[in-house]
Amino acid sequence: MDAVRSVVRWMILMSRLVVVTDSVFPNLDPAHKVLSQLGAELRLASQPTADAIVEAAREADGVLTTYAKMPAQVIAQLTRCRIIARFGIGVDNVDIPAATDRGIVVTRVPDYCLDEVSDHAMALLLALARKIPSSNARTHAGRWEMKAVTPIHRLRGTVLGLVAFGQIPQLVAPKAQAFGLRVVAYDPYVGDEVLARAGVERVEFLELVKISDYISVHTPLIPATHHLFNAEVFGRMKPTAYLINTARGPIVDESALARALDQKQLAGAALDVMENEPPTDSPLFGRDNVIVTPHTSFYSEESLVDLQTKAAEEVLRVLTGQPARNPVNPEVAKTVAS
Repeated sequence: MDAVRSVVRWMILMSRLVVVTDSVFPNLDPAHKVLSQLGAELRLASQPTADAIVEAAREADGVLTTYAKMPAQVIAQLTRCRIIARFGIGVDNVDIPAATDRGIVVTRVPDYCLDEVSDHAMALLLALARKIPSSNARTHAGRWEMKAVTPIHRLRGTVLGLVAFGQIPQLVAPKAQAFGLRVVAYDPYVGDEVLARAGVERVEFLELVKISDYISVHTPLIPATHHLFNAEVFGRMKPTAYLINTARGPIVDESALARALDQKQLAGAALDVMENEPPTDSPLFGRDNVIVTPHTSFYSEESLVDLQTKAAEEVLRVLTGQPARNPVNPEVAKTVAS
């Protein structure tokens, strides 16, 4: 009887299906490597649309998603799904309550690109401070004009305000401090001891906006942070201050930012994320004091392998009855693992 049960269990494991809704990766080899321990079939949806995802994943045991939307109407049609694992840190593309209602664990990978994003945020700060993109463009155009990019101010002694103080901004802080910046942070969810260990001063949000020479955004996108940076906030910033966003595009009201720049309420901005990606047009394009990179702060060859591996490992754990490491809805995760 035990032998029969073992065979049945093996057959169940070997018939697993995991669907990838969309992919930005050159290949899915790292995920394949992890899920081969299950003998699972890994299937990529033909398109990142609701219909195509449902067609591919209706009877899937697990789903891996990058940017594709996973709304309630899609989740409701997943008849066997036990886990939706995000290739990424944020989960704003997944309807968490709908997944929770269906008993589906939702996971994320909060620790795969910490070095990359913190480096990118610091690189954007330095590029803004030294006006490198506009200097480079002028020089390549045959214009050797120092006056065109003045004034440039010293970094040492200026203030960097970090909006949120999770794992990424905790790496930004020492990098900025190495350049002599005073670092302050707003995060009501992080303990004083964490800030104290980092040598970072806790401030309220409006105080941060008022005193910072550079503001770097690291908060997740939730209803409370949508357009957190709006016309009112821009009006409170120093006219010499710069805004840096490597978090989520909709945290910044881009139209309000463009108007604030026109009115010289702040000196410039650097954005790795936009409200609509890819943007077809933006009032921020074509400005010397605005840097835009195409959502690349997370990227390195190494981080992509980490991301696939860690997301697939969550699927492996849940489908073999183990607890997920980074569940967004832990109440479901406990039930599934029990």
